[in-house]
Amino acid sequence: MFRGTPQSETNFATVELDSDRLPKHIAIIMDGNGRWARAKGLPRAAGHHAGMVAMRETIRAADDFGIQALTLYAFSTENWKRPRTEIQYLWYLLDEFFQADINELVERNVRISFLGDISKLPSYSQKTIGSALRKTANNDGLIVQFALNYGSRAELVDVIRMIAQDVKDGKVDLTEIEEALISSCLCKNGVPDPDLLIRTSGDQRVSNFLLWQIAYAELYFVDEMWPDFSRELFFEAITAYTKRERRFGGLK
Repeated sequence: MFRGTPQSETNFATVELDSDRLPKHIAIIMDGNGRWARAKGLPRAAGHHAGMVAMRETIRAADDFGIQALTLYAFSTENWKRPRTEIQYLWYLLDEFFQADINELVERNVRISFLGDISKLPSYSQKTIGSALRKTANNDGLIVQFALNYGSRAELVDVIRMIAQDVKDGKVDLTEIEEALISSCLCKNGVPDPDLLIRTSGDQRVSNFLLWQIAYAELYFVDEMWPDFSRELFFEAITAYTKRERRFGGLK
């Protein structure tokens, strides 16, 4: 576990990434929109809009850097506790993003996918999601997963229920329940477990996000709020990752 270094310490223009050591899958907890807005005396909606801009640039950067998969924690199951007007605005921003950016995503060969219970979203958001899935279904470049109405504990409960039902139906024997089986059930959209988890805003916790999948991920915490997460900061996080030695419980 390590923290980001000040942006000035990295000469972004002259440093090249080691392609052989790049993380294949990066997951990001995009945290701090509300605090960013409050610090500037702006409404929370302004923070969420600025966060969408940062998300757009992060997707572009991930594609430019050669990352294979990017998972963005956009809306958790706990976020339903927020004011209704704020939640409605978040769904509006989702629609706005895909309407404005879908052509660029297609041109970049990005494939869109989603994690979470999409059925609980407004019908117009489900329609937007369906359209994005269809338009990018045949793309084979960067995979961008949006975690919407997602919670890792709920995801694990669903997997346990599914396996229990398979055991009851005689499709799976108790002796076959191993880590590999659970991992295969959790592996969505052909995306491997994250290699690197980034969280903005200075908080150092994982907030019910991909709990099983990040067992061996490198954790990287950034003090900046999500709207201030720049391409340069993203580059620094990836550079720090390439310098880590991942041992997966072994010696080297």
